[in-house]
Amino acid sequence: MGWREQVSRYRVDLILFAVSLVAYAISSGGMLAHQSLAPHFVYQADAFLHGQLAIRGRPPNLNDWVFQDGRWYVSFPPFPAVLMMPFVALRGLDFNDVWFTLVFAALNVALLYRLLRRMQPQRAEWEHAAFALIFGFGTLAWSCGIRGEVWYTAETVGVTLTLLYLHAALEARHPVLAGLAVACAAITRTPLALSAVFFVFEALSPDRPVEPGSLRDRARWRAALPRLVPYLAAIVAVAIPMGWANYVRFGSFSEFGHSHLFANRVNQQIQQYGLFHYAFLERNLHSAFTRLPEIQFHPFKIGFNGEGMSLFVTTPLFLYLLWPREKPRLYRALWLSTAVVAVPGFFYQNSGWYQFGFRFSLDYTPYLIALLALGGRRFTGLYWLAALAGVAVNAWGAAVFNRLY
Repeated sequence: MGWREQVSRYRVDLILFAVSLVAYAISSGGMLAHQSLAPHFVYQADAFLHGQLAIRGRPPNLNDWVFQDGRWYVSFPPFPAVLMMPFVALRGLDFNDVWFTLVFAALNVALLYRLLRRMQPQRAEWEHAAFALIFGFGTLAWSCGIRGEVWYTAETVGVTLTLLYLHAALEARHPVLAGLAVACAAITRTPLALSAVFFVFEALSPDRPVEPGSLRDRARWRAALPRLVPYLAAIVAVAIPMGWANYVRFGSFSEFGHSHLFANRVNQQIQQYGLFHYAFLERNLHSAFTRLPEIQFHPFKIGFNGEGMSLFVTTPLFLYLLWPREKPRLYRALWLSTAVVAVPGFFYQNSGWYQFGFRFSLDYTPYLIALLALGGRRFTGLYWLAALAGVAVNAWGAAVFNRLY
């Protein structure tokens, strides 16, 4: 197709991207004028461009950096830094990571719209667009996507890679692309490595719901091998250099640096319990599901706790996940993928501080929005009310949280 045909075919995608980009830029406000306060990926990209793993010189602050053997390192999986390299090559250490994150945040809205159209072609086009906008402005994607900073850039780029992965993984059609996408997602946000199971489910059951029996069926595994082998090979191709870089820096193939944070508030509990432990479960479940906004009456004021806020407050529409009307082919595979990504994070030593809402939920929010769409409920009065309530809450988050700068 020529470019006019391409524009015509993807006009809704382009409109969603453009509208989201403008809205994000406006709501980002003064943050767009300068680099964020946590430009770790910019410094990591600069290090890569100079052929080294350690950053050059001292970091701009001491928040979530690693000091090891006389060198400073970024303690986060580095794929966003790889994406920044061409821009840092042009702009240097002054590159604006806020703009960078905004573009990916807007792209996520368009990618989700196209994904939902592929997953549920029988549904009206405007409903897919509505779900995409609900994701963009009725979830934590809004407040996380307009801030920059290493934590929120990673969340936002992780969503992009998740959506690209799901596009490639549907019916296991593109094994190599799916493997590359999920591997790059894993070296952006490590919990996303666990979402690799979705492709396995699709390879074993490309035309029917995944069942326990299909996971034990040797014939299905043999039939899936031509797709599983290139999928795993693509993952390994990314994992080997990443593991080597981790080993050179920290002496472990799986260590990105969070066990060696410099003068961090969580160091004592990491030393006592490790990165994952049952001791963190109650706090994280409270932050994710039951923590409410903080209300002060004299004088009246509504605030939030930096540990997080219930998903059912930030996105009330998620309550409808408990009562779906339909459970189509992808329903079980999406829920299982959501669970394997989400559950380990509830045992993690950090709840996500400082944040508006439980930001780690962005790792699986695309799955939850897809489950909402596949659940078969229509946009009736109460459904619209819940969706718009989520937009209002996240507009508050974008306005208030992102002014604490």
